[in-house]
This record gives sequence, structure tokens and C-alpha cells, in this order.
Amino acid sequence: MAIKHSLKAELRARTGSGLLKQMRREGWLPSVIYGKGATNTNLKVNARAFTELLRESESENLLINLEIAGEGSRLAFLQSIQHEPMTGEPLHADFLAVDEKTQITAHVPVHLVGEAIGVKAGGLLEQIIHTLDVHCAATNLPEVLEFDVTALNEGESLHIGDVKFPEGVTPAYSADVVIAHVGKLAGSDSTEA
Repeated sequence: MAIKHSLKAELRARTGSGLLKQMRREGWLPSVIYGKGATNTNLKVNARAFTELLRESESENLLINLEIAGEGSRLAFLQSIQHEPMTGEPLHADFLAVDEKTQITAHVPVHLVGEAIGVKAGGLLEQIIHTLDVHCAATNLPEVLEFDVTALNEGESLHIGDVKFPEGVTPAYSADVVIAHVGKLAGSDSTEA
């Protein structure tokens, strides 16, 4: 089940690069919410609160209750963020209006758990995929995907087809894509002489 975050927002009428720069100087992040059955609405959110929300989250793919002043609350998926190239600061955020049935595609961080048998034998665990694209209903969005590598021996790989995904979540890649691999260290020999 997706973790829902809350963020206060206000409607904004100002557009144009000069006005948006002024808004950013005032501590606001220009945003927009759009989606099926919703009109495109220009918003502004508190830049500091938004940055803090990102800092506390595993990824930028978040399910957020936007509490829009004078408009009520709207459930939204953080679709994309434009970042300032040099500092990485958010410049603009796009929110997709969703409901419980809205299907989305998201990039979810992958965490490997456990210590592989092959690592205990002297091998090296190599994580190939660090984020995985998944399809799911917005309310089923996992914050992170954890995959157990305990059973992997040297020379073995963990494939997408080998792991169980949360209910309602399907990978966007084929079953033969490698998530992690336990390689044999050069010069090591696990056989006794």
C-alpha cells in the first residue's frame, strides 16, 4: 500500500519566466496538476516543505494529498520534477491527479536484503538494477522494492521472474532481466587442493 504524504498548495495565476523566478525567490515552487477528468491547474507549493518531503523519501515517485487552499484536498502522483542543473534544486513540479483506480508507471528503488551464500564463500554481490519501473494502481505504489538474495551462490543471478512483487504491482521489464548477480572474485578458488 502506498504511503500518502501531505503537502499544502495554493492556486497561482502568475506565469512567465520573470514572474516564476520572483515566486521562487519568495519561497514557492511553481507546480501544475493535471490528469484524466481534471482541468490543468497552476499551483504553488512551499519550496522548503517540498524539498524536505523529497529528502525524507526513498524516491521522487510519491503519492501526495495536495491540500489546495480554498479548493480542498486532491490525491496526486508526483509525475516529474524539473531540477536546476547546477544546484539540483527543484524548479517546477508536475502532479498527476489520480484516484484509487488510476494506473501509473513509476520508478521504484530496489533494495537487496540478506547475505548471499556466494558472498560468504568469497564471491562478490553486484546489484545490476537500482530502480525498477513498475505498473500499478496509484494506491498500490510501493515506496521501495526489497528482494532477498540469501539463496544466491557464486555465478548465480536473481532475475525479475524469480521475485514476488507486492499485490497489484507488475514489473515493466521481462522476467529474464537480471536484478543482481554473485560473481566469483578473480584469483579466488573455492575448491581445495
